[in-house]
Amino acid sequence: MPTGEGLALYAAAAAVAISGPFLEVGSYCGKSAVYLGSAAEQRGALLYALDHHRGSEENQPGWEWHEPDLVDPRVGRIDTLPHFRATVHDAGLESVVVALVGESQRIAVNWTTDLALLFIDGGHGHEIAHADYDGWVPKLAVGGTLAIHDVFPDPADGGRPPFELFLRAVDSGDFVETGAVGSLRVLTRTGR
Repeated sequence: MPTGEGLALYAAAAAVAISGPFLEVGSYCGKSAVYLGSAAEQRGALLYALDHHRGSEENQPGWEWHEPDLVDPRVGRIDTLPHFRATVHDAGLESVVVALVGESQRIAVNWTTDLALLFIDGGHGHEIAHADYDGWVPKLAVGGTLAIHDVFPDPADGGRPPFELFLRAVDSGDFVETGAVGSLRVLTRTGR
């Protein structure tokens, strides 16, 4: 996440109009958790940082965004959890950022607390991204903030699913766009 987008994410989280927890889908190594966690700390809220920590498709060997140093040699798979924990620790946010390690859809089915902020930056494949939207957007309270990362209107700039999620939110009539910086889109929930 570029710094400008991270600062915009922080500002959006700090300005959420309602009380309640924050949840991010897709934590990777924790950069966005620092921005969101800092805003949550300022507000006296918690950030639930949800990720399976095995990397998305584009992080796997042979893909453009593969980082070999994130592979756990013991199991031969990506494991970003230690990096995430170190990032949160180094930022002094361990009392505010709660790691949820698991599959997004399985956790969403069991989640019962209304969210003040939802940040979607998980897997960018069509099925996974839309499942994140379907599972978590109903948990966002009216007046809450929905932020979506990697929204690229031009297909030449990036994958389509995050842009499709943005369009779903706008087209639903339940959201109003309140900000855009780079590939970050911020919306406020106005209805259900």
